[in-house]
Amino acid sequence: MARRPARADPGGAERRSGVLKIGAALAVVLVAQALLALCLVSAQQLLVPRNMPFGVTGPPSPVVAAVASRGGLDLTSYPDESAVMDAAGRGELYGAYLGQKSSDTLVVVPAKSFFAQTELEPAFLAAAHKLDRPVTVRKVAPLASGDPVGAVTSLLLLPLLIGGYLAAVLVFKAAHGVAAAPWRAAILIGYALVGALLTDLIAGPGIGAYSSSHFWPLLPCFWLITSAVALAAAAVQALAGKLGTLLVAVLFIVVGGPPAGGLGTYLLPVYWRNIGVLLPPQNAVTLVNHVLYFDGNDITTPLIVLFLYAAAATAVIAWFGRVRPARAATGTGAPQLPSPSPGRTAGAPGRRRAVIGMLAALAVCTVMQSLFATTYMSAGHAPKASDLPFGAVGSSPVLAAAEKNISLKVTEYPDEAAARTAMNEARIFGALVPSGGSDTLIVVPSMSDLAPLDLAVRFEEAARATGHRLQVRQYAPLPLVAKDPFGLVQALMLVPLLIGGYMSSTLLMAATGRAAGRWRAAQLAGFAVVSGLVVDLIVCYWLQGFPSSRFWITWPICSLIVAVVAFVAAILQKLLGPIGTLVTVVLMILLGNPSSGGASGVPYLPAFWRDLGPYLPPRNGYILLHHTIYFDGHGTSQALINLLIYLGVAAAVLIVLDLSRTEAEVPTDATEAAAVSVPIGAVP
Repeated sequence: MARRPARADPGGAERRSGVLKIGAALAVVLVAQALLALCLVSAQQLLVPRNMPFGVTGPPSPVVAAVASRGGLDLTSYPDESAVMDAAGRGELYGAYLGQKSSDTLVVVPAKSFFAQTELEPAFLAAAHKLDRPVTVRKVAPLASGDPVGAVTSLLLLPLLIGGYLAAVLVFKAAHGVAAAPWRAAILIGYALVGALLTDLIAGPGIGAYSSSHFWPLLPCFWLITSAVALAAAAVQALAGKLGTLLVAVLFIVVGGPPAGGLGTYLLPVYWRNIGVLLPPQNAVTLVNHVLYFDGNDITTPLIVLFLYAAAATAVIAWFGRVRPARAATGTGAPQLPSPSPGRTAGAPGRRRAVIGMLAALAVCTVMQSLFATTYMSAGHAPKASDLPFGAVGSSPVLAAAEKNISLKVTEYPDEAAARTAMNEARIFGALVPSGGSDTLIVVPSMSDLAPLDLAVRFEEAARATGHRLQVRQYAPLPLVAKDPFGLVQALMLVPLLIGGYMSSTLLMAATGRAAGRWRAAQLAGFAVVSGLVVDLIVCYWLQGFPSSRFWITWPICSLIVAVVAFVAAILQKLLGPIGTLVTVVLMILLGNPSSGGASGVPYLPAFWRDLGPYLPPRNGYILLHHTIYFDGHGTSQALINLLIYLGVAAAVLIVLDLSRTEAEVPTDATEAAAVSVPIGAVP
C-alpha cells in the first residue's frame, strides 16, 4: 500500500517560531535582570573604607595605629597641620588625624562622603577614649543644608546619565536606525545643553538641593556629562547597529552605574572602584562633587576622561556620517553604504518626517529627564524624620529636649519588654528607657539605615543639654547580616524586580508584535516565578545579602512583585500600545520607587511621597520584602493585601484583554525594546 506523503504544516512551524521568539525574549530579560541585581547589590551592599586616603601629621599616634590596624585606611604623612588641612580642603582626603602634645584633632570631610564620616568618627573617638587620649573633631567642607547626607551628587547623576542615553536611543529610532548621520553629533550636543539646563534649574533654584551660586559652575559640568554619554551611545550604535544601544545600556548603566561612588568611591569594593574609573558615571560623580564642595579642585582626571569619551565618539560619528560616505562616493575608500530600507522615503518629505520624528523623540526625552531630576531629587535629597514612631518607658527630660530637634510619634510602654515587643513587630524605630540618673536609648538598625544615627545624635545632644547620662544600645529581632551592615540590600534588590517586571512584558510585546496574546498572562506569571528565584538565589546565596533562613519565603515575594509590575505593564501596553511602557515607567520607577521609603524608611520621606506610596506597588513590595526577612512578617498585612489586589485585578483584566482579537500589530524591535527598558530605574 502506497504511503501518503507528509503534509506541510506551516501553522506548526509558525507556532514553533513564535515559541522560540518568546523564549529568547524572556531569556534576555532574565539575563539583564540577573546582571543588574548582581551589579547593584555587590557594589553597594557593604560600604566600608577600602584603601581610603587619610592624612596624618605630628608624632606617631597610638589612636591612629589602633584604627588603622583594622585595615581600610591608606595613611599619608604631611609635614604640618597647614599641609594636611589644604589637602582635605581640596578633596584629596576623607579625613585626617592631627597628633599634638596635650590633645589630638580628628578632621572629617562630610562632603567627601557622609557614610565615611559615620564610619571614621566613631572609630577614632572610641579608640581615643579607650587610650585616654583627649580628641576634638573638626569639620572640613561640611554638607549643605539642602544635602545633609550627601545624596545630591548621586541623585544628579540619574537624570544626566539616563537623559543622555535616552537621547541617543530615541534619535536613533526616529532616524530609522541610521546612527551615523552627519548631523547626529550636533543634535545630541544641542539636546545635552537643554537637558543640562533643565536639570540645573530643577535641582537648584526649583528644589533647592544646592545654592544658586552653584548654578553656573555646574551647568557646563552637566552639559559635558550628558554629551559624553549621548555621543558615546551614538558612536557605539554606529559601530554595532541596534545591538549597540543594548551594549551601551549594559556598560554605562548596568555596569557603570553601581560603582559611580555617589556615597564615596573608597567605600566601594576595590574591583568595582577600578571598573568605575574607566566609565563616565564615576568620573561624573567626582566632577560634580568637587565643583559643589571643593571649589573645582582635583577635577582634571574626570574632565579628561569625559572629554575623551565625547571627542572619540564625535570622531566615530563623523567617520560614519561624513568621511566614509564621501570616500565611498568617490570610490577611494570604504565600500558603498547600504541603500535605505524600502520603508525609508528620500527627498524633502522624508527629511521633514525625520525632523518631526526626532523633535518628538527629543521632547519625550526632555520630559523623562526632567521627571527623573524632579522625582528622585525631591524625594531623597534632604531626608528628615516626620512623626518617627518611637517608644518611651516612663518620663525623662531627655525625651522632651530631643523632640525639639526631631519629629517623633511617641507611644508609651509599661516596661522595656513591651517596647522590645513593639520593635520585634516593626512598630517603632527605637525607644528611651530611663533608669535612675541614666537613660538608655535603644535603636533598631534593621528598621532604617538613617534612623539609628539620627536618633543617637539628637538624644546625645539632648542628654548633654539636660545634664543626663545616656547609653545607646542597638537591638534587632534578627540582626543584619555581615555583608549588609546598613540594611541596604532590600532597597537595592527591589530595583531589578521592578525593571524585570515591565521588561518581560515589553520584550514579549516586541517578540510577538502584539501587546497581548491568548497565553500572555500565563507567560508573564511563569517568568515571574523563575525571575524571582534567580534574584533570590543571587542576593541570598551568592552575595549573602540576607539570612539564608529567609530564602524560601523571599522567593514568592520576589515573584509576586515581578508579576504585579508585569501584569500592569501588559495592560497599559494593550490599551496604549508601546507608550504603555513609558506610562509603566512613570508609575513604577518615577513615582513608585521614590515613594517606597527604601532603606531610610517612610518617615524620612516628604509628605507628598509619604502619602503617595501606599497606592503603588513598589512601597508595598519593599515593606513585604523587608519586614518578612527581618521582622517575621509583622506589619505586612496591608502591603500583602494591596499587592494581591493589584495581582488579582490585573490578572483578570489581562485575561479578558488577551482573549480580545481586536489589536493591531506593534512594530517594535526586540533589541531596541531591551535597550530602552534595561537602564530605566537602575539607580547609580
